[in-house]
Amino acid sequence: MSDYLRRKIRERGWAGAGSPAPDEVAQAMADRGYVDDRLFAETRAGAMTRRGFGARRVNEALRHAGIEAADAEAVAPAIAADAPASAIAFARRKRIGPFGREVPDRPQREKQLAAMLRAGHGMDISRKIIGMAPGDDIEALIAVPEWDRF
Repeated sequence: MSDYLRRKIRERGWAGAGSPAPDEVAQAMADRGYVDDRLFAETRAGAMTRRGFGARRVNEALRHAGIEAADAEAVAPAIAADAPASAIAFARRKRIGPFGREVPDRPQREKQLAAMLRAGHGMDISRKIIGMAPGDDIEALIAVPEWDRF
């Protein structure tokens, strides 16, 4: 929060004797309950997994946002539980595997695999989705209990 306030003060060109102390303002807001990092982490993680991003990508975004490790670890089980649905959402959005129009050739499959890995999904789930033919039943993937999370 204080980094955000520092950036906003700098962007607005506010400097000199009347400039507020970002650390003090952030602490006062946290003390009053206006800022809740854990709730922010839960909300951000939920939004990212619904859009199809995997655990690795979500954790990177939380770290980049300045979320402390304890708050990120508290959200990790929910992220892991959403991993299959997140991978399926990404595949649906990008028309990969069972959501594609035709069976891709090898270079196209490699591009699809790279896209899923960049989105933060594990190698196992990515390969399983890409290996599916258009129109295959995706429900079989949801039933698998253990995923490669990183």
